Formats: sequence, structure tokens, C-alpha cells
Amino acid sequence: MLEQLPLARSTVDRDAAARVRPDLLTESWGAAGTRVVLVHRARLAAAVDGLDLTAAADLDLEPPTTGTLHYLGRDESGAYLSWVLPDDVAREADLEGVPVHPEARLVAAATWRGLREIGDTLPARDAGLATAAVALAEWRERHVRCPRCGESTQLVEAGWVAQCVADGSLHYPRTDAAVIMTVQDAAGRLLLGHAAHWPERRFSTLAGYVEPGENLEAAVRREVAEEVGLVVDRVTYRGSQPWPFPASLMVGFDAWLGDGVPDIVQVDGVELTEARWFTPDELAADVAAGRVLLPPRSSIALALIEEWFGGPLAP
Repeated sequence: MLEQLPLARSTVDRDAAARVRPDLLTESWGAAGTRVVLVHRARLAAAVDGLDLTAAADLDLEPPTTGTLHYLGRDESGAYLSWVLPDDVAREADLEGVPVHPEARLVAAATWRGLREIGDTLPARDAGLATAAVALAEWRERHVRCPRCGESTQLVEAGWVAQCVADGSLHYPRTDAAVIMTVQDAAGRLLLGHAAHWPERRFSTLAGYVEPGENLEAAVRREVAEEVGLVVDRVTYRGSQPWPFPASLMVGFDAWLGDGVPDIVQVDGVELTEARWFTPDELAADVAAGRVLLPPRSSIALALIEEWFGGPLAP
């Protein structure tokens, strides 16, 4: 079983029961020990050794009225909030050209990094906070209107629920289940594919979304059949982790094929443009020589590949 997947690590209690308190965000902002995860354009304010967790008191601001606040939970040291700063916060300036919003100074002062880029280097506490913060930011950006009537929504329950201003219906952050799998033949070779939209030489495991009315194992078999025309004999679960780009939960499997697998695999030509078999020695040599580029270390794809390989593969 895969352990300690980068974005599946967390130490902070989400404290979900507290979200129904109407003044939770205001109270938390003013409480000693509260720290804030800053998010801007889906990137995070980062420090050398983790997130740049700014104490709310040090921001020297009242609870913000611009951007979006979400309550992320608490631990023994205090509460954690995420503050999603507006995309255009630095555009409005005074006659001297100085931004009029104090949030603009935060944007200018911070070092902004993407979760894909730093997710594997963050300590467990920060990895959990960062993943939740980015997931909530991505959800809110894409779901500002009621799916029932089209009216606008406002956030309630400390930023975890969107309520329609017209009919009062409640709408929750969505999570899209996706399967991702190694495909291995009876000889132990690994099949990796190149997606049409990827950079040249990038290879990874196969993956796809779970369809309505479909279980996870069936999705594995269907995706392999659709993308490379192979029939899966056996499926084993390996682990899962959130992937908030924008809202996936990646569920990892090993898919084993039976005998009689062709050496040359026919791809669908739409999602995949190439698929190749690798032995461990072949993959190690191609990676070392730069002929194959692997997924980022924050992904479950690389964890699955390295589990099959039996150790780290240097990018």
C-alpha cells in the first residue's frame, strides 16, 4: 500500500462541527494564534521550509471584505484560515500609482508557488492546509452561481457551503473521482503513455474519470480498454490522494494483464498518442538519459511508478 502520499498528509483537525457558527471567521481572525494561508491565482504564499503562515494579528487588517475567507481547522496552537486574494487586487491605484488596497502589498511581498511545485516538499501540516486551501479556492472560482436557478450564491458555514440568494438551496464543494493505474503484464513490464497535450517525452500512468453509475474497478478496466485496447485481468487498490486541479480525488490501482499481451500497443490517438512497455532497467536508463520525463513528485502517478520500480527514480 502506498504510504505518505504528498498531498494526502495532514495534521490539522478540520473541526467541521464548528463551521456552523455564524461568527466563526470573524472570531478566528481576531483570536491569538490564528494563522492565515494566503492564496492568489491558485498559488500559495510560500516560505523556504513550508507555507508562509502569516499570523492574522500581524496582517494589521480588519477581517477582510475583499477576496474569500475559509476556515481550515485548528490544532493546539490555534486556528487556520485561508484567504483567497482577488486576482486583480493590485490593479486599482491612486494618483501616485500606489495600489489603494492593502492586500496589494501582500501580493507584492509574498513568494508565490504552485501546489504541484511544492506539495511534496511541504511538511505534513502545511501539505494538508495547502491542499484544502487550493481546493476551496478552485471550487469557489468555478461555482459562483446556483446550479438550480442561476442566481448568485453567498458562502456560509465558514466558506464551506454556497447558499443561493434566491431559493436558499445549499451547494457543497465537489470532488471528482478519478482512477489512475499502473498497467503491468505477466512479465512485470510497466506500460506508460504519452498524452496528446503533454510536453514531448513526458510519460506517465494511465488515468481517467469515473463515470456515473460506475465503480472504481470498472473504471480502471474501461479506461485501459479505451486508451490502449487491453483487457485487465486483475485490479488491486494502492492508495489515494486529493488533486485539486481543480477538484479531483485520485484513486490509485495496479492493473494486471493476462498472457498474450502485444509488444506494440495501439493507442486511441485522442487521449494518448503513444504507449510503451518498460522494464525497470529500461525506464531507469531512459530517465537518466532524459529520453523520458516523469510526472512531478507531488503526484500519485510518480508514487505508483516508483513503487513498481522499487525505489526513487531521479528526474
